[in-house]
Amino acid sequence: MSARSVTLDDSLSAVLDQVLLGLSSDDRLPPADVYLDEEGTPVATRQNGQLVALRAPRWDRPDDVRSDAPVVVATGGALPGAELPAGATVLLPMGAVRPDNARVPAWAAAWTRAATAAGGRVVAVPVAPEDAAERAEALVAAYSTGARADVATDAQPTGDGRTLFFTGLSGSGKSTVARAVVEQLAGTRSITLLDGDVVRTHLSKGLGFSKEDRDVNIRRIGWVAAEVTKHGGLAVCAPIAPYDATRQWVRSTVEAAGGPGSFLLVWVSTPLEECEKRDVKGLYAKARRGEITGFTGIDDPYEAPADAALELDTSKLSLDDAVAKVLGLLS
Repeated sequence: MSARSVTLDDSLSAVLDQVLLGLSSDDRLPPADVYLDEEGTPVATRQNGQLVALRAPRWDRPDDVRSDAPVVVATGGALPGAELPAGATVLLPMGAVRPDNARVPAWAAAWTRAATAAGGRVVAVPVAPEDAAERAEALVAAYSTGARADVATDAQPTGDGRTLFFTGLSGSGKSTVARAVVEQLAGTRSITLLDGDVVRTHLSKGLGFSKEDRDVNIRRIGWVAAEVTKHGGLAVCAPIAPYDATRQWVRSTVEAAGGPGSFLLVWVSTPLEECEKRDVKGLYAKARRGEITGFTGIDDPYEAPADAALELDTSKLSLDDAVAKVLGLLS
């Protein structure tokens, strides 16, 4: 019988390291005989029921770190806001951190500077930064015989990257406003325009218009927008995005990459009646006749957002006024 293998993503790779260090139980890993990294290289195997690493450890073992120095657990998105206790050990959660994560280096550097100033040290641990607060007591118990020190923190500032996400019915004017905003900002910063129709031609080619396919399309747009935002660019997106849950997923994905406030939702709330008047493609008419099914605003709902940073009704606003309001969000 061939060995069962499982390929580990970043999160599961961190769990594997936690298990190997005694920080987590084995049952958090999917059952397998061999564990592979994302490139297919074996990184751990089971021998006589025991999990055995096949690569050099990336992390200090808890027994090699343990001392009676005060311990501070750094948490994701928080920077030290006060001096650390003298000689403090800072446990820096670096598990599941992608090497291209643009926010982590500044965060880690701030904690390293604080530890150095206190005459202490930094120990990286294989826990994700966003999970550190929940795991803090267990980490302190594993890595130290000293007391946990609570240190005042400040929120890590949001980076320069932003996602400007327009949502609204077909014909609402969202693409027109989005393109005008991009034209207005051209040459001032790095901008990526992710318009609904263009994305479907390239990034989402082959997807249909079922609810599942529309969700996949928006999530792809959101993932690309998060990558742009993470690296300091401006992603301008203009899909219909009718479902609130999917928009919330995009918001959380972008803000995980760019920081709180990096996702700006613009609801182009032009009424359905006006959108139908502008229907140059005749799509609404076909939907009314039943020739198209699942069409947003006719036989499929549009869930109006309650969390938009800006609402625009282009039946009442000129293009210049709409653009000016959007630019005000970015100032």
